This record gives sequence, C-alpha cells and structure tokens, in this order.
Amino acid sequence: MTSKPTFYVTTPIYYPSGKLHIGHAYTTIAADAIARFKRFCGYDVRFLTGTDEHGEKIQKKAHEAGKSEIEFLDEQIAEIKKLWEKLEISNDDFIRTTEERHEKAIQKIFTKLYEKGEIYKGSYEGHYCVPCESFWTESQMLEGNKCPDCGRETKVVKEESYFFRLSKYQDRLMDLFQNTDFVMPESRKNEMIKNFLEPGLEDLSVTRTSFDWGIKVPFDEKHIIYVWVDALCNYITALGYEGDDDTNYKKFWPADVHLVAKEIVRFHTIIWPALLMALDIPVPKRVFGHGWILFADDKMSKSKGNIVYPGQMVDRYGVDALKYFLLREFSFGQDGSYTHRNFINRINSDLANDLGNLVSRTISMVEKYNEGVLVVNDAGTEFDQDLIDTYREVRADFEGQMNELMFHEALESLWKFVRRTNKYIDETMPWVLAKDEANKDQLNHVLYNLCESIRLISTLISSLLPETARKIFDQLGIAGKEDLYDWASTDTFGLIPDGTKVEKGEVLFPRLEVEEEIKALEDLFAEKIVDQEVKLDHKEEIGIEDFEKIELRVGKIVKCEKHPKADKLLVSQIKLGSEMRQIVSGIAEWYKPEEMVGKNVIVVCNLKPVKLRGVESQGMILAAGDDGDDLVIPEAIGAKDGAEVR
Repeated sequence: MTSKPTFYVTTPIYYPSGKLHIGHAYTTIAADAIARFKRFCGYDVRFLTGTDEHGEKIQKKAHEAGKSEIEFLDEQIAEIKKLWEKLEISNDDFIRTTEERHEKAIQKIFTKLYEKGEIYKGSYEGHYCVPCESFWTESQMLEGNKCPDCGRETKVVKEESYFFRLSKYQDRLMDLFQNTDFVMPESRKNEMIKNFLEPGLEDLSVTRTSFDWGIKVPFDEKHIIYVWVDALCNYITALGYEGDDDTNYKKFWPADVHLVAKEIVRFHTIIWPALLMALDIPVPKRVFGHGWILFADDKMSKSKGNIVYPGQMVDRYGVDALKYFLLREFSFGQDGSYTHRNFINRINSDLANDLGNLVSRTISMVEKYNEGVLVVNDAGTEFDQDLIDTYREVRADFEGQMNELMFHEALESLWKFVRRTNKYIDETMPWVLAKDEANKDQLNHVLYNLCESIRLISTLISSLLPETARKIFDQLGIAGKEDLYDWASTDTFGLIPDGTKVEKGEVLFPRLEVEEEIKALEDLFAEKIVDQEVKLDHKEEIGIEDFEKIELRVGKIVKCEKHPKADKLLVSQIKLGSEMRQIVSGIAEWYKPEEMVGKNVIVVCNLKPVKLRGVESQGMILAAGDDGDDLVIPEAIGAKDGAEVR
C-alpha cells in the first residue's frame, strides 16, 4: 500500500497578552484553508498552532494583574482556543511553550548547540525593546533610541549572556535566499537580503539573566533560554524532536510552509534556519510572510477605536462569511484595507447574490418543475459544452492557485464558474422550457446540469467554506455520499445519480442592508473610553537648566521620501527659517511621505547628527504615541518656520 504524501503547515505561536483581532486570526484562517485543501487532495496533513508563553513581557503583565504567570496564561490560552473553535480551525496540535514536552526538548537542544560550539558564553550591552523582545545595534535604532520595529523606547541592557554564532551562517543563508524559493513573496526575500544579510550578521544573544520567567539553561541555571531558541524551536518540539516519540518529526519535517506576518519574517528566515543549520536539520521548504490587514488604510489600534474582533463577526454573520472575506478580499502577501462597507458589499455581491441566489433559484426550480427529483438524460443544449469547458479551466486554475497560497486568485477563479453557471440559467431559461411539455427532457437536462455545477462548486469550496459546503450538500440530497464530494469527484461532470431528491433549505447568505449593517458594526466595535486614574511611568526629574539645553524650533517639511534601505523610515527635508535640515524618522508605519509635506513640525535642533541605515539625520521630529500603538505628529499650526518653541 502506497503511503499518503505528507504536508506540514504552521502558524507562528501567538503571544497571549490580549484579545486577538482579525489581523491575528488572518494567519490561522489561511493556514486552516491550505491544511483543509491538502487533506481534501489526499495528503496526510499536520497543522500546528500554539502560544509563546515565556519572557519579560508576560511576567510583567501577569504581575500587574496580580496573578502568577501560569494563572494569567491559562486564562489567555483558554480564550484563544475558544476563538479557534468558533472559527472552526482544524489544527492537529496546539503547542504551549510552557508544556513539559517543549521545555525538556529545548534544554536538550540548547545543550547540543553548546556542546557543538555553536553557543558560547560572553556579555551583552545594547538597546533592548521589551514588547518586541529584540536587541538592536546603534545603527539600527530610530532617533531617540526607538525600536525600528514598533517605535517604542528601548532600554540599555548589560548582562552576561550566551551567544549563538549567527554570523557563521551568513554565506549559507545568502545562498538559501538567492538560490531557492525559501522566502515568499519576493518582496520579503529582497527586504531580508537588503536590510540584514548584505549589511552582515552579528552573533545573537540567546539567554537572559535580568528576569526568570523562562526555561533554565540546564548547566547554568541563572540563565534562562531566550525566545530565539525557545519559541522558534516549537515547530520541531511539537513533532517530538528530542522527545520520547519522534515519529511525527521523522514523518513531517521539514515543514512545507511556515505562515507568518511580515513583521516577524526576519526571525523565521534568518535566525530560525541558522539554528537548524547548526543542528544539522533541514530547513523548512518555505516561509511565507503575508501582509497586514489595515483599517481603512490605517493600522488597527484600540486607542483609535478601529479594532475588529473575529468572534463578534462570526456571531453576527457566520464563520464562512468572515473566512470568505479575509481570503477573497486581500491578496495574500500584500497589505489589505478593511472597511465595514467592503465587508458588507462582499457578502452581498459574492455570497448572497452570486452563490446563494444560484443555489436558491436552482433548487426552487427543481422542486417547482419536477417535484424535486433530478433526471439524467441526453437532451443537451448548445450552452452545455461552454459550461463544462469553463469548469475544467477553473478547476485547473483553482488547484494551482491554492497550492501557491493564492487564496484571493483561487476564489476569483471559482467565482468565474459561479457566474458562468448563473449565466447558464439566463441562456437556457428553464421557466420558458417549463411552459411546453415537449421540452420536458431538455428542462430536466438543464436542471441536472445546474445541480451538477453546484455540486462541483460546493465541493471545491469545501476546504475554504466548510459550513457552507455542508449546507449545499444537504440541499442537493448528497449529504453522506462522500464519493460525490471528494477530490476525485471533481474530475467528472455528471456524477449525481438519477433520481436524486433535492430539498430547499435555509437561505445561505441573507442579503444585508448596507447602511444599517455599517452602523451596527460601528456600534459593535466602538471603544468606550472611560476616564480613570492611570499612574504614568515618569522619568527622572530634571532641572530647568537641563531643559534649557534643548533647542526646539518649528520646521516646515518641504520634501519627504521613503528611506532607501528601511521600510519603517522616512527622510524629510525640513526648512528652519533660512536653514535646511535632513531628518530621518521612524514614522513610515503611520504616515505616507506625501502626507508629511507641508506640515509645520517641532524639531529638536541640537541633537548630534547620527546615521540611520546609512542616511544622516540632523535632529529629531517630536511625536506622541500610546506605547507605540499609534503615533501622532503634533503640528505648530500658524507658527513661522524657524521660530523657537518655548
């Protein structure tokens, strides 16, 4: 007996520190779609998700909540698992990095790397971002010692540390990037090469002594193993690597695809493969870094009141409506813009009008004209061949696009056949054929072709919208007859047996009143701001003589461009009276270059010039933000450029 081909797909393990919004769910819904599709095509699939539960940030949040770390985590993980259940996520495993199976394996991995000389002991001093759990060099920092990933302020950390020899793998990683399809899409590959590999890799600190919530180094227990070894290795520890039973590891590794959001591509395409190379383990076949879901072109933010939560969307519209929108609306790999209007319009147009109406009209006509019974005969029409040819073309496109994670294109291809089937109704006009008994055979043939087309549509869509497919199978009278909706059945047009009885069911997707639903969604997700006393974390007091050393002036931005080597940086040319300054700012996540031109901003003029990714910055633009969640540039409206701010 020939064994099934295997397929291993993973999502990043989520950091359990708050409620997940649709941007978080996007990765898992996409992973679920490809996992279901591969199972549908006959693969033995392993689909992993989970949670990253160690680190200073978790410890801090738990203590702030007055709970132990594990108490805090158990509550958070319960909510995540509940959400995955509501979204019908079909994961085969859920790894928690606090599980014994993971912690024991990580200690063995760390020891193995140390004994091979891949990890050595030293000391570290540098800028550290607690929320991102990342160290940064001086050249990588934004002005004001801000983290280049999230814009938050970093702190200087000096501590004894063990280091991984990341620099040793510079050439092997460059070869991996340049000669394989390891990183997709192409834009992510180019970004990693330009921003990290070409400037050169430095060895990586992989332990901490400044906090204790983590896995201890087995031979030096004052150190805990840091996220780069701990969290990243979940993809193999979940399979049993260095565990009591490594059957799944031998069967499924290397992973076929890691799905990750674009902000963590660096960790998964540079640090992770280097660790695997050091362990003499094959690297994953592919890492796919998808884009962000923005809210009307703006980053989702609690303080802006533009967070959309998937659980509430499912409660109101059903799980398949949300899944369809996320997979169809956005080109996987690129940023996409969510609006309530786009969501409602997509449901009405594609699901209610195209698919729902097709099923409803067809089943109604079979019940009205033939008592719900399908009849097989050879009374063809001149439109049959084009209908069948369109299906065959669509099936081939759909399969290829799904295998390349092109969910948007795969659904567009399938909807080409949905629209073609609706057109077939208009071409054959069953209501006209029904008026003359002499046309009975042709009427039955048309009705059969329509139901057969719907069978094929619902079968192909079953891995993406499983609940909808189940409802359609019920209405077609083929529920339980799995040979009529397995992958092999999609090869043939004309499998529904003669005499099959159809029965109309509930409306698949009721048509929505657009303005009414937009208002309902705005109310549903509106943040209710409640005034409360919040203790601010103030810095050390300074005297007036210290403040007087700072020179603040109004500057008018006359030109602004993207930094040539860093996506998060903007380079502004600023007029300060008769003087021009060039300032590099980490604000590209919040402002487009064209939005900056003409602004009267406040400039710190007497900062020493620094080079940020090779471009000199002669000062700093003041900005305000809520712990990096969103950033606002205050403007000196009406003030003359060059004027001193007092």
